[in-house]
Amino acid sequence: MDKNIVKNEYMNVKMLLRSIPSTVVALFAVSVVCMNLLANKTIVQTEWLALDGGITVSWLSFLCMDIITKYFGPKASNITAILAAVINLLVCLIFFIVSIIPSGADDYTALDGILGGTWFILLGSTVAFIASAFVNNLINWLIGRCFKKNPDGKLAFIARSYISTFIGQFADNIIFAIIVFVIFAPIFWDGFHWTILQCFTCALTGAVAELLMEVIFSPIGYSITKKWERENVGKEYFEYIGKVK
Repeated sequence: MDKNIVKNEYMNVKMLLRSIPSTVVALFAVSVVCMNLLANKTIVQTEWLALDGGITVSWLSFLCMDIITKYFGPKASNITAILAAVINLLVCLIFFIVSIIPSGADDYTALDGILGGTWFILLGSTVAFIASAFVNNLINWLIGRCFKKNPDGKLAFIARSYISTFIGQFADNIIFAIIVFVIFAPIFWDGFHWTILQCFTCALTGAVAELLMEVIFSPIGYSITKKWERENVGKEYFEYIGKVK
């Protein structure tokens, strides 16, 4: 591989992470970590519906991706998603190390079980998140390109955010549910599992629920992107990618 290409990509990532406001990156990373922890608990399960706790916070991850994709582009959002996934894996490693450290101060069995996590839930959430992030960011960008007259308008932001969030969330939910509750749960959780119908309805209803959250909070996302435009956020990054293109 050409060393210049590697160097340019490294500088691209370096300047990007320097340019994206830290609050958005922090919220993004925290939401991904929380999704991984909360996914350990099934909060609703019927014959046709199953939801895990991750649904309560996953909308925030997609809102952050929509903001970053709109302002910095899909590649930038993909890079940030990978960073969030790496941070989540690091947090999980630290939690696991703490969970296996013996302590005579008290009975920490319950806490150790939570901190230690479950490896196939981590696998499922990581694969599902990265795949859905790439899907979400690509669709968001493609829809944005369809608005030729006013690509930076509110209608364009709403359309690209709503559609990409619904499809991306569905992909996230269905991939996670199949990996965890169809493939691994019957083996490691004494036969506990979700049916394919439950996985599909979970993915669908979860996507609808998270879309409703997007409807509520997307005006905030749009306001953030307009504020970034007024303040010329990321000027150094845009100048750099313009130079190397």
